[in-house]
Amino acid sequence: MATLICTLADHSDDVNYCAFSSSCLATCSLDKTIRVYSLTNFTELPYSPLKGHTYAVHCCCFSPSGHVLASCSTDGTTVVWDVRDGCRLAVLEQPSASPVRVCRFSPQATYLLSGAADGSVVLWNLQSLKLYRSGNVKGGSLVACAFSPNGNFFVTGSSSGDLTIWNDKMRCLYNEKAHDLGVTCCDISSHPVSDSENGFKYFQMASCGQDNQIKLWLILFADFLGVELKYKCTLNGHSAPVLACAFSCDGQMIVSGSVDKCVIIYETSTGNTLHTLSQHTRYVTTCAFAPHSPLLATGSMDKTVQIWQFDLKQPCAGDTVKNESKVAVEDWSEDDVSAWLRAHDLADFVGLFKMNNIDGKELLNLTKESLANELKIESLGQRSKVLQKIEELRMTMISVSVPVPDEFLCPITRELMKDPVIAADGYSYEREAMENWISNRRSSPMTNLPLHSLLLTPNRTLKMAISRWLETQQK
Repeated sequence: MATLICTLADHSDDVNYCAFSSSCLATCSLDKTIRVYSLTNFTELPYSPLKGHTYAVHCCCFSPSGHVLASCSTDGTTVVWDVRDGCRLAVLEQPSASPVRVCRFSPQATYLLSGAADGSVVLWNLQSLKLYRSGNVKGGSLVACAFSPNGNFFVTGSSSGDLTIWNDKMRCLYNEKAHDLGVTCCDISSHPVSDSENGFKYFQMASCGQDNQIKLWLILFADFLGVELKYKCTLNGHSAPVLACAFSCDGQMIVSGSVDKCVIIYETSTGNTLHTLSQHTRYVTTCAFAPHSPLLATGSMDKTVQIWQFDLKQPCAGDTVKNESKVAVEDWSEDDVSAWLRAHDLADFVGLFKMNNIDGKELLNLTKESLANELKIESLGQRSKVLQKIEELRMTMISVSVPVPDEFLCPITRELMKDPVIAADGYSYEREAMENWISNRRSSPMTNLPLHSLLLTPNRTLKMAISRWLETQQK
């Protein structure tokens, strides 16, 4: 269950980035400030907001200890702050004076990396706060970076679409064209997932881009053998460019934020969607998991930061989640129902449902008559929308008792299809999902080959088979 527990609305312009330490949350904005909050009650620390940049602040990050904070800006500088009192420790000027788009501490706090719009990348020695080494990506702006868990390597992503792997001597070791329209973010999980033949560990890396995709990779870092990058899979949950991605601290989940205003949380091992959060009203620009608590922060061009809390011991029942059980829904509290309403774009009804003490059991028993006569929802369209979402919830509950046949699942959403159509590639998809897909590209979701036609033909045979299967589950 993902529950919205707090909305921070202190910035006066777009929120560009947010980052956690073990005790604080930092956010930065086009309004030129960095704000720092305590995780105890999400109040700002006494010295917040931090001011000093003369233009928009694009990124901020904590050192591994959490005692130091870095921020970078269009003004061409990366500023290092003392988290204890908010004092500036250093102002690091990018050698080219180009706008700095991203900054990151190495895991051992040996270096601070800054990447700029002209493609320059700098490693700063954290002890001396002096420039250690610098380099340049081959094309485009440097907009993303992530360190390997041991800190000896790092990955950069550029607006030209390249992922580049470097060692800490600023030697370029590997380059991969990852996203045709440009990389926007990348992250590396600190948990190894498999062993190589030589006993070295593979780690998972995620990258996202303007092509609406999140790609998962397996990456091998070995001091003597070099590096190896293997493509794993593509996650296609978003219908617009993906601006941010991040792994949870245990590597079990990955979160993404998009121009489609949605936040999607995936299960890393399967690629299944666990939650879709749609609370933001404009582009989602940043998302981050807390390192030692079940918290997620998402920031947006709507000038807010949303704080979500996970109930890790309960089924993920509150959002567009597969595998919700009937028992779990019947046991929902009023707060669980409120979270479900928010996740399904029904936030306007939260107060009404709370006033009428609608818990999970009451939710499942709602009818068009009770919505009109008891809850006094006058709009027929609004009543129909609520009933449709409740019916989708009931269908999801049915599907959990017996695994859904794979051919009944849309290849794009991995959800039970209600209106299957056949595309020119010969595969069947949920109509809405495929219409969204071809509105942005003319390739097959399954083969990635061009579609010779955008015609979608109703698959009535498959629709009847799904209906018959659902009937057998209801008996």
